[in-house]
Amino acid sequence: MASLISAIQSYLPQHEGILPIWLVFVAVTAMGNTIQAYSTLSFTSRVYGGPTSFPTVPRPTPTTPPSLNRSVTPLSSRTFGTWSLIQAFVRLYAAYNIDNPAFYQLAYLTYVVAFAHFMSEWWWFGTCRWGKPLAGPVVVSTGTLVWMWVVWGSYVN
Repeated sequence: MASLISAIQSYLPQHEGILPIWLVFVAVTAMGNTIQAYSTLSFTSRVYGGPTSFPTVPRPTPTTPPSLNRSVTPLSSRTFGTWSLIQAFVRLYAAYNIDNPAFYQLAYLTYVVAFAHFMSEWWWFGTCRWGKPLAGPVVVSTGTLVWMWVVWGSYVN
């Protein structure tokens, strides 16, 4: 068991503090989110289930016209998955190069974009409503933004 833990630790960022490990965790979670966004609409539909959304219907066949009233479509879900994957890569690079100002700033900006996206979908566009599905991304983006701002000088000189 100790050798397994040691093997796992050897792949984690070797910098001080918890932030680099957190960035890896969030990046791996985003990769999982990418897989689900490409394979099903159900999870993405939970986040973007605002008042104008309708229940997810099966993927249209060539004989069935697609619904024009759904907020989450197969294309929007895959686009969200691609966006999540790009953010995951940036955050992974930052986790392993956290003392590099450019990587740190890029990772920070991914959280700014995520925060702005989710808040605008909730407050401006109305495609999200507050609840457990939206709380996760908002808490992670807000909390990480504050955390990275506070510890900036600890990692970047």
